Amino acid sequence: MPDSSGYKYLVKMEFQVDGPVDKPDVVGAIFGQTEGLFGPELDLNELQRNWRIGRIEITLRRSDSRALGEVYIPTNTDIAEAALIAAALETIDKVGPYQSRFKLKEIEDVRAARRKQVVERAKEIIKEWSSKAISEGEDALKEVYDALKPTKLVYYGPEQLPAGPGIYDSDTVIVVEGRADVLNMLRAGIENVVAIGGARGVPDSIVQLGKSKKLMAFLDGDRGGDMILRDLQSKVDLVKVFRAPSGREVEELTPEEIRRIIREEAAPPRPAAVQPPQPRAQLPPDLQRVATELLKDLEGSLEAVLLDQSLSQISRVPVSKLYQTLQDSNGIRAVVFDGIVTQRLVDAAAAKGIEFLIGSRIADGVKAPENLKVATFADLKPLEVQAAGGQ
Repeated sequence: MPDSSGYKYLVKMEFQVDGPVDKPDVVGAIFGQTEGLFGPELDLNELQRNWRIGRIEITLRRSDSRALGEVYIPTNTDIAEAALIAAALETIDKVGPYQSRFKLKEIEDVRAARRKQVVERAKEIIKEWSSKAISEGEDALKEVYDALKPTKLVYYGPEQLPAGPGIYDSDTVIVVEGRADVLNMLRAGIENVVAIGGARGVPDSIVQLGKSKKLMAFLDGDRGGDMILRDLQSKVDLVKVFRAPSGREVEELTPEEIRRIIREEAAPPRPAAVQPPQPRAQLPPDLQRVATELLKDLEGSLEAVLLDQSLSQISRVPVSKLYQTLQDSNGIRAVVFDGIVTQRLVDAAAAKGIEFLIGSRIADGVKAPENLKVATFADLKPLEVQAAGGQ
């Protein structure tokens, strides 16, 4: 069996070949007959080059002109990808000119095995320690340990997504990748968290959650995290994105590292000593007047007002429902809302021919087409008021 230390899972296969083959023949069949099944991302050669699978080891013995053996593949993929690799190997039906059969024996969680060893050793250490002396402060120590116990995990929505209990009470929810990430966030004292889980794509429960709560994301610092971020941004509005350091996973971070990343990235940037004057959006006088009047009771409301071609109010909706409302509505000339102008809202407004989108602020990197003008509440206030506020 290969050395699987440093890997997450060990895929164990068994095979039988109806002919006298050697190990190189089996290796050739494995790489040759799985190539192209799932594209380059799950190609075995590509996975080895990226260190996502290790050296493939094979045991082989002959019996009555047949060859029997096992295949061991250590992987650093997630469990779903490890299962796909195993399923791909089960499709191999020939080694050289001979018929063959490959079957999965098991997928071993290497980390679980190591954790079990650590726990067993810890039990031995505790027994050795307790047999020598009983500390007078044992009761106090138990109270401390009880205080360190993590908050209980809950399961959210019909998909039973792993989550923290704060998902029900908090106005903001942090989306992570898996159950282990949720548990680590709970250890850090962060309870308003939910995981995508093993779902392919963004679960509908998270899409619906984004309509009533502000969503943030805390993702792994690898290519998988990049892919999940793109998928999330295509389905929901994220007000903030946190990432683990490059090459690390959220489940590996210490509680202090988690808190520091959130604290540092969520903190507002320090103002420069001297700020050059920023160009103001040019809004038509009639819109400037109507929007300025609306601003009086919109700020702090988390609501949006939709205006028609004559700048009369069509409707007033919660910001959480603004995206869907834009998709379902026609005849809108301008939208004034107490929320962040995101690329998702800009794209929806442009597709409906809306001319003006005015929010409390604009997210970084937002790009609007020429037929859509984007502005902020600051653009509605007189220059002298803005200047006084900046002093």
